[in-house]
Amino acid sequence: MIDARGPAEHGIVSLWWLMLVLACAVFLLVCVMIAGGLIRSRHLSPDEPLPEASWGGPFIAIVGVAITGPILVFVFVLSLRVLRADAASTPKSALSVHVTGHDWWWQARYPNGAQTANEIHIPTGQRVRIVLDTVDVIHSFWVPQLGPKTDLIPGKRNSMWIEAASPGRYRGQCAEFCGFQHAHMIFYVIADRPGAFRTWERNEARPLMQPTSAIAKRGEQIFLSTTCAQCHAIRGTPADATVGPDLTHLAGRRTIAAGTLQNDPGDLSDWIRDPQAEKQGALMPSAPLSQTDIDAVVAFLEGLH
Repeated sequence: MIDARGPAEHGIVSLWWLMLVLACAVFLLVCVMIAGGLIRSRHLSPDEPLPEASWGGPFIAIVGVAITGPILVFVFVLSLRVLRADAASTPKSALSVHVTGHDWWWQARYPNGAQTANEIHIPTGQRVRIVLDTVDVIHSFWVPQLGPKTDLIPGKRNSMWIEAASPGRYRGQCAEFCGFQHAHMIFYVIADRPGAFRTWERNEARPLMQPTSAIAKRGEQIFLSTTCAQCHAIRGTPADATVGPDLTHLAGRRTIAAGTLQNDPGDLSDWIRDPQAEKQGALMPSAPLSQTDIDAVVAFLEGLH
């Protein structure tokens, strides 16, 4: 979190360091008081009563209220200023990415029709407006290096902005406990240079590239004729369900199952065969397919660039 890579995070990091310094000062004060009490008590015999301190009540009032109170109010007001400054600096003309939280994965949609899951591409050096909502429970969108946390609340639409100063892959996480697989609700913000981002966005909006190999063509037929097509969409085919992630360009993603597994043939095969063994509680059911059929589906999906 303290390795800020965007302007939205710089103010938060400054506030964090201030709070750390204040907390350390209070901690040292308490340690000094404890040490003083221990030193005084060493000179007393076991049967000797502790001396009464006439200054105890005023000391507690001064330290506990007169000093602590203003410190807390100061930090609270400063926190509001940082959050307000972030909220007020979102340009209306910024690129908007609509992010929806699901149990337990993230859907991202772009203005040109591009759609992906668990990987959000943005151009470097530009503020990107993130529009947030959820289809089930409360989630929280957090990319520690790029900006603050923002909650996704059922029935309410929130928004925030992020900006990456340099290209990179920044890990994000659901920061509000949302159920059994909360810890495996991971996503990545991938910051590309503007030219590379525009190329990615155009490609991501395109429909399916028809498979060329025999095994991939067979995999497409199996995908469209089984339960796969009842949950997922692949643009350019009859599969248009919205229960699970859009898979039109699945092969371009580095992970599957919201960061739980790598997107390689072995993990993809395991995920199709038995999702519950890899991510217990996930809504995806096991596919009633033979290993030969699973291999064909994997070959089809691996070609979706």
